[in-house]
Formats: sequence, structure tokens, C-alpha cells
Amino acid sequence: MPGKQRMIQSQTLATTTTPGSADLDIAVLIPCYNEAVAIGGVVRAFRAALPRARIYVYDNNSRDETASAARAAGAIVRGEPWQGKGNVVRRMFSDIEADLYVLVDGDGTYDAASAPKLIAALLDQQLDMAVGARVEQAPAADQRGAYRPGHRFGNALLTGLVSRIFGRTIRDMLSGYRVFTRRFVKSFPAMSSGFEIETELSVHALELRMKMAEIETPYGARPEGSFSKLSTYRDGWNILKLVLHLVKEERPADFFGLIFLTLLVLSLGLGIPVVIEFVQTGLVPRLPTAVLATGIMLLACLALTCGIILETVTTARREMKRLAYLQIPLPGEGRANSTLPGEGRANSTLPGEGRATSILPGEGKSQGATR
Repeated sequence: MPGKQRMIQSQTLATTTTPGSADLDIAVLIPCYNEAVAIGGVVRAFRAALPRARIYVYDNNSRDETASAARAAGAIVRGEPWQGKGNVVRRMFSDIEADLYVLVDGDGTYDAASAPKLIAALLDQQLDMAVGARVEQAPAADQRGAYRPGHRFGNALLTGLVSRIFGRTIRDMLSGYRVFTRRFVKSFPAMSSGFEIETELSVHALELRMKMAEIETPYGARPEGSFSKLSTYRDGWNILKLVLHLVKEERPADFFGLIFLTLLVLSLGLGIPVVIEFVQTGLVPRLPTAVLATGIMLLACLALTCGIILETVTTARREMKRLAYLQIPLPGEGRANSTLPGEGRANSTLPGEGRATSILPGEGKSQGATR
């Protein structure tokens, strides 16, 4: 009986705290890998919190009964053969058509009842992305905390680094709980393959100066028998490499400018004594040093030239992304015009898909209509 009351309260919250969302098509996207223990509860919790939403579970080569458990709980289950969360998110964003997208991990650590609050914030503030900033709940006496110390430190370090480079303060860059508009999803290239996808999502929003906000949401421990797939050092290193790559791609003038300054100082440090000695004696006794200093100066000039050229290319690419982003209006702002000229809304799905169900070829309509 108490469980039934909680479900009724969740449904009431979903209908009372998401004004204007009744006519919007909402898709809940759950990437999964070996989450048979948790996924059934996650699907049921989001079904209670967002009863009108379609819930998709993408199984990423799980070796347990993840797909069966998700299907039994009422989710639309699909698969992605390319291993890694980034590959799964790319596939979900490509396949599924909706007005709003809720992206959440399938490990049961995120609070489904907070979804209406995130959606309401996105609609009320006309955001493109609402991020669930994790607030750890006190664990039981026999449980370990949801946040491991290494993960907490790594998140703070990488979040601070991205905030400093891209110019906006972010509290929880690595949160896996987010709500997006259609125009965010359909303008996002999704180049990452693994857990660094959250970093790419945040940098994409920062680079296009999209409106985003962070809303605090409870973050709990995994269910008994469920295990994390994150590796503190390996995944932290992959995220750091992605940050450096994004700096090169999105801030080439700064990236190559730093290389230029480093090489310039090194070249002058080696070359100035040689020049002074030549002025005083008319001789160049340290010819190899002079040649090395000259070569380093040439490399410095080459780095500066690359930075200037690539900054122009990046600006043009950013303009094209912005134009693609602007082709799609905000949710509720004229859904009929949310495609390019000459395209029908129904044709924006995969072959054989209908707008209302967003199902792949061969899937039954009754399976897709899970609102």
C-alpha cells in the first residue's frame, strides 16, 4: 500500500510540476551494460514519474539479463553493438525522435522523481539542457557511499579545468542525468565513444552558448549486487585526453598560441647568448646551438600560423553548428516547422518509423506506444 501511494504521488508530481509538457513528446533514454539487477526498478520508477513518456533501454552487449529485465518492466529495448556509452548515446540520439529527451544511467543511482523538476526548469527557463547536479544521500550503515573518493576528486578536478578553459562555472560536469531539447540533441555530433560523453555534452553547450542550468538531485548508492563499470584512472585519463582534444578543436588559437610561446621562449633562451657572442667577437663558435635555436623559432612560427588558420576554420564550423541548431524551435514553438524546408516531420525518423511511436522497422506499434 505505501508503494502504491508513492506511485500516485510521483504521478501527481509529474502532472503538476511540468506545465506545458502535456502536449510534448518525451523520451527517456537509458544506456545499459550488465544492469540486470537495477534496470527493472529504474524503468518502473520513470514510468511512475513520467507516465506519458516513452522509455527506451539500449543494451550495449550485456552478458546478463539486462534486456529481458527492461522489457519485462515495460521499456522499449534496442541494442548497440559498438561498445561504450558514447556510442550508445550517439545511436539513441540518431534513432529516436521526440520533443524532450531525458538521459539517465540504468544503475539506479539517480532519482526518477526529480525528472519532472528538471523538465519544468527546462521549459520555464527555456533551457536547452538541464543537468541533474548530484547531491549524495547519506548511505545506510552497511553500505558504502555512492561517490567514491577518487571519483569525487576526479570530477572536481576535471569540472574545474573545463570551467576555467571554456569560461563558465559548472558544478557537476560528469553527471549522467540530463534533460535536452530536440534542437540540442539534433545539433550534437557525439564523437566520444565512452564515459567521456558527458564532457562532450557540456562543452557542446558551452561552445554554442546554449542556455543550461544545474538542478540539484539526490544521488544514491547502487542496488545490492550491482557493480560500477567506471575505472577511476582509466576513464579519468580518457576524459582528460578528451578535454585536451576539445581545447585543440574548439580553442585552437589558445592551444597553438601556448605552443608558440613555449617554443619562442626556448628559442630565445638558446639563441640570445649566441647572438651576444657574435656581436662581441664576430664569431659563432656554437654553431649547432644557433641552428637549433633557428629551427625551434621556425617551429614556433609554424605553430602560430596553424593557430590562426584553425581558429578561422573553427569559427566557420561553429557558425554551421549554430545554424543547424537554429533550424529547430524550442519545444511548443511551432512543431510543424521543426524540420528543414521541404521536409515532413514524419520523415525525420529512421526508415519505416512513425512519429508517434518512433519504432525501428519490424517493431510493433503496440510496443512503441508505451506512454
